[in-house]
Amino acid sequence: MPRDATGSLEVSLEVTGSTFDGITADQWDLPTPCTEWTVRQVAEHLIGGNDLFTRALGGDAPGLPPGGAALPDAYRESAARLLAAFRRPGVMDRVVQVPFGSVPGAVAFGLRVTEILVHGWDLAQATGQTPAFPEEVAEQALAFTAPMLERIPPDRQPFGPPQPVDPGAPAIDRLAARLGRTVSRKVAGG
Repeated sequence: MPRDATGSLEVSLEVTGSTFDGITADQWDLPTPCTEWTVRQVAEHLIGGNDLFTRALGGDAPGLPPGGAALPDAYRESAARLLAAFRRPGVMDRVVQVPFGSVPGAVAFGLRVTEILVHGWDLAQATGQTPAFPEEVAEQALAFTAPMLERIPPDRQPFGPPQPVDPGAPAIDRLAARLGRTVSRKVAGG
């Protein structure tokens, strides 16, 4: 389990990175649980989001490479920049502007970990992978999202309504269901 304040981000980035590495050439145009996006679009969204947050934290981020260069490499580079930006002294206490609004760095951190986990789950589901999402980190993201979802104005709601999920399901599945994904594992009593 991670030891420093950014450890949960680091492990989330690594697990999702391994999912990127498992995507085959014929899977980039497959649909995902993020119903409006293909695998490629979710991948590009993750890279773009990493760079957006890096810039919000005062770091330098070039954005997506031209011509759709190797997305796994672009993801790893964006992940390294993001991690370095969150490791800057004082960043967790500073107010930053992200798509969610002006928030303390610690809230931006929670938003980013949650998005990396859930979109990593989206990629894994779409491509038939079963990465080992860290249970403790997914539980932390679940705890983080409950009050955050209540604060999102209805007209800016980026997620679907919560979906049913077995309460004994892995934390990553419960997190995905909370954020509107249909989890294919059987729901207790269903």
